[in-house]
Amino acid sequence: MRTSQRKKSHVDLCLGKDVQMKGVPGFDSLHFIHRALPELDLEGVNTEGTFLGKKLNVPLLISAMTGGHEAGRKINQILASAAQEFGVAFCVGSQHAALENPKLADTYQVRDVAENVFLFANLSASQLTEGKEVEEAEKAVEMIDADGLFLHLNPLQEAIQPEGKPKYRGVLKKIQKVCRELKVPVLVKETGCGISREVGKEIENAGAAGIDVAGAGGTSWALVESYRGGKHGELFRNWGIPTPVCVAELAREVKIPIIAGGGVRSGLDAAKALALGASAVSVALPLLHAARKGKKAVLDYLKNFQEELRLAMFLTGCARVEELRKVPLVPTGELADWFRGSELRSR
Repeated sequence: MRTSQRKKSHVDLCLGKDVQMKGVPGFDSLHFIHRALPELDLEGVNTEGTFLGKKLNVPLLISAMTGGHEAGRKINQILASAAQEFGVAFCVGSQHAALENPKLADTYQVRDVAENVFLFANLSASQLTEGKEVEEAEKAVEMIDADGLFLHLNPLQEAIQPEGKPKYRGVLKKIQKVCRELKVPVLVKETGCGISREVGKEIENAGAAGIDVAGAGGTSWALVESYRGGKHGELFRNWGIPTPVCVAELAREVKIPIIAGGGVRSGLDAAKALALGASAVSVALPLLHAARKGKKAVLDYLKNFQEELRLAMFLTGCARVEELRKVPLVPTGELADWFRGSELRSR
């Protein structure tokens, strides 16, 4: 029951407190070069994208948020139903609560409202039981009839969390085993601190089908855990690699698809992430706030997101999402320093 209560407190804090990182350079520090002659019509701009062979109305994943408690059930149903209607992907929150207590499984189950959604299960890579990694992964996938599985990495959160278990020795081998033996695609994600090119390459070599960088710039889980009594959360509030830097580095380093998560708040942000080399973007906190108001609010957010993406594409002369990869971006301020540092590390 303790896990269930913790999951609910996470949602309550994300909805009731300011849990955003502050001052981390993000997509606002990246600028497109305006194209005054786009040579296309706005209505002809197509925002559809393909991720792991699945066509999406917008290359967007509603990212992992919740489950394991009654409020989580309602949130997951609203988000998944909206994903079905709008044509985007969806990932449930960590399912360890339901592995501990099978009675909580139905708080994650959404297929009744999301028949055709590209649906992902979700487990903590570090908490997989050695020797039972594949069994637990299979249970998570079967629990929700998922099309794929995310294994998430959260070393900072585990270290700050009062009841956390920051035990990461041997985690890469667990990931490799699940990737090798599970019958559905296995992806790896961070939870707000980002994935460097070195770690990204290790994940690719382990057999992952994709990576969500989940970089710095969005929700600070160190801060969330500090509200729950964890030590040092305020000090490490902004810890991590900015999302644009993660995407740019990994797009050059790995061949598997990259998802840009962490601080993506608009369709314009998404356009910039796609221009950096992402195959899709993921969004969590804004949609959690929308879900509290109901399905219509979620759909309104998604429709506005699509309109913003379409406008950014039009103003850069891109009729298709994949064309954004050829569009240059100008980094400014501290983000420019990060990019210069990234270039220096590659020499």
